[in-house]
Amino acid sequence: MQPLPRITVEVPVLAVGSAPSDYEALGSYVSALRRPQGLHLTLLHIGILADFAQDVADWTKGITPAGDAARHTTGWLQGLPVLDGFTGTSEQLIVLGGGGISGLGVDVPRRVQDYQVSLVQGLHDLLDRLLVDNVDDFILSSPALGYRYPHWVPHVAVGRPLARERRPRAIAPLTVAFGPSRIRNGRFLTATD
Repeated sequence: MQPLPRITVEVPVLAVGSAPSDYEALGSYVSALRRPQGLHLTLLHIGILADFAQDVADWTKGITPAGDAARHTTGWLQGLPVLDGFTGTSEQLIVLGGGGISGLGVDVPRRVQDYQVSLVQGLHDLLDRLLVDNVDDFILSSPALGYRYPHWVPHVAVGRPLARERRPRAIAPLTVAFGPSRIRNGRFLTATD
């Protein structure tokens, strides 16, 4: 049985550096360098929709049924405006996920930061409509959302750190080109009424 897909709002990476060798050079800093075709920058993580909807139902003690939460969340996601493609820069590798993931720390344009803030505000509004109280507490404790920190760090996961080094590691500056925003695994969202 296939695992259920995670739903995220993300932007795909179109290019790292000016040639494929720029990305391949990161292999000297990380193990199991990810294929460049699947690289992306996550703007908002929802997780498995059914799990998120159940988290809402549990938090509201059934006042908002999981089916309603899933339907409203799907409608909200499908109605999000698209962020146009952009270019960012990276000058360091950062360690994420409790030390298991190495990522390019990316400096992004202000409009990207503003868009990400609008996504979080939209999530707050959605949760208010779903009758979730203490929205910030819910966001930080929902297993589906999986947030450990309230602050967004723009990054592109590229592999595993070679060593258990936790500090950022300087690299030669790279330009990172991103495409327009999309809903990852959006085809698994059910249409709303």
